[in-house]
Amino acid sequence: MDNHLTGRGKLLLLSIAALLLLSACSRINLAYRNLDILIPWSLNDYLDMNSAQQARLKAQLREHQAWHCRSQLPIYLEGLETLQREVAEDRIEVATLRAHQRKMRQAIEAIAVRISPSASELLGSLDERQVRRLQETLAEKQRQLQEKFVEPELPRQIRERAERMQERVEHWTGRLDAAQRQRILQWSHALGEQNRRWLDNRRHWQAALVEAVKRRHDADFPTRLAPLLQEPEAFWTDAYRRSVPRTEQATLELIRDLYAMASAAQRSRLSQRLQGLHDDLASLDCLDEARP
Repeated sequence: MDNHLTGRGKLLLLSIAALLLLSACSRINLAYRNLDILIPWSLNDYLDMNSAQQARLKAQLREHQAWHCRSQLPIYLEGLETLQREVAEDRIEVATLRAHQRKMRQAIEAIAVRISPSASELLGSLDERQVRRLQETLAEKQRQLQEKFVEPELPRQIRERAERMQERVEHWTGRLDAAQRQRILQWSHALGEQNRRWLDNRRHWQAALVEAVKRRHDADFPTRLAPLLQEPEAFWTDAYRRSVPRTEQATLELIRDLYAMASAAQRSRLSQRLQGLHDDLASLDCLDEARP
């Protein structure tokens, strides 16, 4: 939530991107093999799909997964290998991190383009009851996020944002020392009211989605939906758009600084985690088709 990329995948895109790209999963290969089960289960929170819709979605997911493993996973593995070399050679700088960020953005964009026809078909098949369920669920989740991330006083938001970031970092490095925790707190202070900007932007995007879905039977529905998935920046609020460059820069500088402050043990753990992620992805059977 604290990085704008996490808000880019919505509905089907969110489910796929999260399961494919959230490397904190202890066995990402296991999650990857079960996408045809995990994604419909997740989407049912929003759509309450009938059996025909679920069957069609599972078939489409198998096709998308085969494409993704064949064409995208080799790129992920190459990026991981590059990052491992940069860690080994002490070349973790803002410029190198930004290059990896661009590749992640490109990966999400490729998924969005690929799944847009399937998303259009699924959303276009919704009946009025399912559309009401979608609206109600989006509104309820928005209220929950408002209560958790925006309603607390700003000092609490800053503290809790720092705690979330510390937890993420410690997954990769092990326990942080006092100076590293203080650096994270400094980063969180610099982001200020980013929780509110992020949630307002999320609400704005969802309103555009609901408006498009209400006209799902129009002939131009696929072309109205595609930009919402493929070019979400076009639907950002002005305040969020202005904040993104600052947030990105602050976060990249934070990662660079934490690495520079890392002990030998922390760097060793990071290398082991990266190797474990690489091995997990490389073990997928579907990659055999992509190998020469």
